[in-house]
Order: sequence, then structure tokens, then C-alpha cells
Amino acid sequence: MSVDQRTRPARADLIAAAAVVGLFAVAAVVGGILHGLGRPVYAGAPPLLAQWLPHVGPGTPFALLVAVLVWWRGPELAARMSWRPLLALSYAGAVAWTLSLALIDGWQRGVADRLTTEHEYLHEVPGITDIPATLAVFTTRILDFQPDSWATHVSAHPPGALLVFVWLDRAGLGGGAWAAVLCILVASLVAVAVPQTVRSLGTGAAARAVVPFVVLFPGAVWSGVSADGLFAGVTATGVALLAYGVTRGRAVVTFAGGAVLAFGCYLSYGLVLMAALALGVVVAAGPRWRTAGWAFAGAVPVVAAFTVAGFSWLAGYHLLIERYYQGIASDRAYGYWVWANLSLMAVCAGPAAAVILRRAVTAVRPRARNATWVLPLAAAAAIVAADLSGYSKAEVERIWLPFAVWLMAGAALLPPADRRVWLAVQAAVALTVNHLLLTVW
Repeated sequence: MSVDQRTRPARADLIAAAAVVGLFAVAAVVGGILHGLGRPVYAGAPPLLAQWLPHVGPGTPFALLVAVLVWWRGPELAARMSWRPLLALSYAGAVAWTLSLALIDGWQRGVADRLTTEHEYLHEVPGITDIPATLAVFTTRILDFQPDSWATHVSAHPPGALLVFVWLDRAGLGGGAWAAVLCILVASLVAVAVPQTVRSLGTGAAARAVVPFVVLFPGAVWSGVSADGLFAGVTATGVALLAYGVTRGRAVVTFAGGAVLAFGCYLSYGLVLMAALALGVVVAAGPRWRTAGWAFAGAVPVVAAFTVAGFSWLAGYHLLIERYYQGIASDRAYGYWVWANLSLMAVCAGPAAAVILRRAVTAVRPRARNATWVLPLAAAAAIVAADLSGYSKAEVERIWLPFAVWLMAGAALLPPADRRVWLAVQAAVALTVNHLLLTVW
């Protein structure tokens, strides 16, 4: 092999990463120009929904420490540790990374008060005294400009999201701090679910390569603290259960995976697109797919419970679209956001995601359906579908977390010699964003 042949893949990787970073830069410049022309895109630091605020905080040294430790020791530990202890360490690392990033903004601003604004779920929790009655009339309060219209985030989601925080409050863990802790703990499950899914569908080596990348996932900036991070953790767990159940022929586990994924659809309407990941699991499972039917059986009780209680998912979805255009979405230009949304993957999933996708495309082999390319491409398909729908104009660095994290499933496609470089880039992106901007939602 010639020197030129050896260097060509690395050059192509750099081009892929530079392309997504360049697209982000173009989106920032165009957003600024449009604002100057009196046609604002309604994002404080376009294309990010954030405020320009260079700062440090109590989380700064901890975030730097976690980043350095994972970069330095992560790949080695991932390669040699026993699997279950490795997953436990991966989860602990993700919790530490997410919490330390949130604490860069301080305990109150970055954690305890994040979910207590008038637009958030906790704003509505004190008024929920009868859960069945709430579900029965939930859709009547979705539209805006009514005396009892739901808060923004509640109206934009099915009732499952609100119920999570109601149940937390009923358990005696009310308030913003406990809600934030729950979001971080559940969001960090992606650091277990994604590598476990790859292991179920592929090889132990491929799964081990994923671990450092899900620990230092740049999207942790928005997982800590937002409900969308919680959604990512829930749905990732559902996919992992589905993969394990299908590949091991365990009907009960597959049933549980279907139930969890169905509940995900009652956390956010857009999570119906997790069907792309579920299909990816079935495709990657190959001849072992026969147990997959139990996932549909698992979904039935969840759908039935909400429907019998009085909430119609389809009715809620159609009302959401109407509510969506009652707000700022009607002023956000589709022509800008349809491509600017995609540029946000440079910071949410990181430049390494572009490299993984490039390699996933070149790795496609219809007769050898490997999880390392099937899952990233399934995630990309979900992202493209969400983008083209026009129902997520801006804020997708947070909203698409449940899809974006699955781009890391192809980390084994990165050359081993390059992985630490890309890991450093991923960490640098998260640290830069969190220190230069105050992310809001």
C-alpha cells in the first residue's frame, strides 16, 4: 500500500468534519446577516438557541478533569475491562460529564432552576391533582390563547412527559433540583444503552470502541439539564432492550423494549421516528429477527392505557401542529432552518459524527448488515425525516438528542489510531460551547 493510499481515508475524514463545521459557520453568518436585514431567525446565537456569555463556573475544573481522564484512560479501559464493570464506569462517567458541564453555569442557573421557568413542565405540576381527569382533558388545553392553555413545553408534548414530573413530585421529590437530577441520571443511560445495543448486534470490540464517545458525547451540554435528555435515555434503553431480546430470543425482554419505546412516543411526538432505530435493530439482527413481533405486543398496553384514559395521540399531534404555528415557529423561515438544523449536529453530535457517517456510508454491505453502519444510518434517517417535516425549526441541538446519540454507535469505524484525536475534538466542542454561550430553552 502506498503512502498516498494510506493517507486518503484520513484526508476524507478531515474533509467530512470540516464540512459540517463549515456548514455551522455558514449558518451563523447567514443568521447574522438575516438579522441585520430585519429578517431574524429567532435564535440568540444562530443557529444555536443561546446567549453569548463567555464564563466559567464551579463545573469548569471538573469538566476539564473528566474530559482529560476519559481521553487519557478511556480507550484503554474500554478495551480491557470486564463488560459489566465497564458499563457501570461508562454510566458514572456520563453522569460526571453531564453534571460538570451543567455546573459551568452554576448550581442554580445550570441545574436547580433549569426546569422551573413558566415554560417548563414543573410550572404545571402543582395544578395536577387528578391524573385521570388531566388525561381526559389534556388535548383541550393544547392550543394557545386560552385561559388554561398549557405551558409551552407541556403543550408541545404528549402527557407522558408531564406525568414523569408529576410522579416524581408524588414520590416526595418535588422541585427543580430533583427534576434536574432525574434528567441527568436518566439521560446518562445512553452511555450504557448504546454500547450494549452494539454488543448485542455486533461484536464486543465494536461496542467497546463506542464507550468513550458516548461518555464524552457533546450533546451532554443539553442533556444537563433538559427533559429531552431524559427522553434520549428512555428511548435508548428501549432500543437496547429490543436488541438484546431479539438477538437472544427473549420474548419478555423484547416485550419490555416495545413498551419502553411506546412510552417514548408519549414523551414526545417526534419520538415516533425512533421506529427507524427499531427497524435498524431488526435489520442488523438478520435471521434472529423473529422475536421482534413481541415488541408490538409490548407497545399495545401503553397505547391502550393512554387511549382508555382519554388521550388520543393523533388528536394531540394535530393540535400540536396548530399550536406550533401559533407561536414563533410561524416566523422562523423554513428555507434557513431546513439546512441550519443539520449544521447543529456539528455541536450536538460533534464533528466525529460526520466522520462516522462518512465511513458508515462506505461500509454499507447489504449482505453483511453490521450494527456499526446500520445504527448510525438509521439515526441519520430519523434526523433527516424530522428536519424535512418542518416541525423542528431551531432548538434541534436539544430536541434531536434521542437520535444524535446513536451516531456514536459507529465509533468502531474510526481508525484506532485516530480515536483519541476525535475524542479530544468531541470534548473540546462541548467545553467551548458551554463556556462561551449560555444555552437556553
